[in-house]
Amino acid sequence: MSQDLSQQDLKQLISSAFPSRDEDKGLAIIVDVPDDQVPDNDKWRTRRKMAKAWAASLQPVISDLGLEKVTLVYYPNVHSNNADLPANGYVWDGDPGSLDAPTLTGDGKAIPFERVFSEHQIILAPTEFSTTAPLKLNAKTHGYRAATMPGFSSDMIPSLKLDYGEINRQVQAVKEKLDRATGAEIEFLVHGSTHHLHLDLRHRTAHASGGFFPEPPMAGNLPSGEAYIVPYEGEKGEPSKSSGTLPVQFGDEVVLYRIEANKAVEVTSMGPASAEEAEKIRSEPAYANLSEAGFGVLAPFGVKPIGEMLLDEKLGLHIAFGRSDHFGGAVGIKDFSSPENVVHIDRIYIPETQPDVEARYVDLTYEDGSTERLMEKGEYTIFG
Repeated sequence: MSQDLSQQDLKQLISSAFPSRDEDKGLAIIVDVPDDQVPDNDKWRTRRKMAKAWAASLQPVISDLGLEKVTLVYYPNVHSNNADLPANGYVWDGDPGSLDAPTLTGDGKAIPFERVFSEHQIILAPTEFSTTAPLKLNAKTHGYRAATMPGFSSDMIPSLKLDYGEINRQVQAVKEKLDRATGAEIEFLVHGSTHHLHLDLRHRTAHASGGFFPEPPMAGNLPSGEAYIVPYEGEKGEPSKSSGTLPVQFGDEVVLYRIEANKAVEVTSMGPASAEEAEKIRSEPAYANLSEAGFGVLAPFGVKPIGEMLLDEKLGLHIAFGRSDHFGGAVGIKDFSSPENVVHIDRIYIPETQPDVEARYVDLTYEDGSTERLMEKGEYTIFG
């Protein structure tokens, strides 16, 4: 029995997130393991144990969910968020607390991920590194539904018990406005100075992630509560109009990126973090791509940040760098120098994560020239 979610909690979570379908036969829980390149940590170790406990708890009641089997699949970690999964996962019966990749590949029973995807119509992924990109893309071929849960911990359990009906209503309302918008104007305040960023939202539709997976193919985060959109990246032959300055706080330093054509082309601030980020955008141009503008809605529900991206990004505005093809954008693995360098990394604009950077407002612009304020000082202005 899971020490964090009871058997009844697990059944309720799965039945509410994944409405039963006659075609559903199997549920897979996939979880990555450390190796020499990426060492273990306490949260990761606990998460692996949690995944095994979930599988054991669900096994005797899996038929109550209209399913025939639950399978726990481990795999060697892929070293970065949203990189492709390896060819094989492994079934392994030992204690996952001390499990690492060499032990897994040496003693486990290999199972191709192609088989995992074809035999399991529901997938839970409580992993160290995010699997959102590969699971979204593979869902189109295999027709499953997947909840990606990178960095999941027991601190997130309360967020699984919110009113997701109301959360879905708010997420859909934001999505509808993003769908109609041609641009977003964001003003930031940093140490008394203002900075402006324009995001080009033409040629794009938004996505709603409300913790509800009614029909395949579908993959998204759980816990959830955001609408998000990929800014136009210029792939249609017309340059992207995204431009301006994007501030991001690293420790005590605020890095200022100059944005042109939806890419960070220069770092105009000074300091160790600024130098490091300047080198990243020089050596890995795909990292410099603005790949998402996300709008989380969970903060008014009393949810507080816990230091894990999976939950914290659902609390407000966030802007991501890197890969976008899993969200309908144009930048993917082919654009990075190697598969291991693929990233999609969010920067979250809430006081707890960036206390020296305030997103003063977000205005949406529409094709008819009108403007509507979506957010002001971190709060939505569109909800009654």
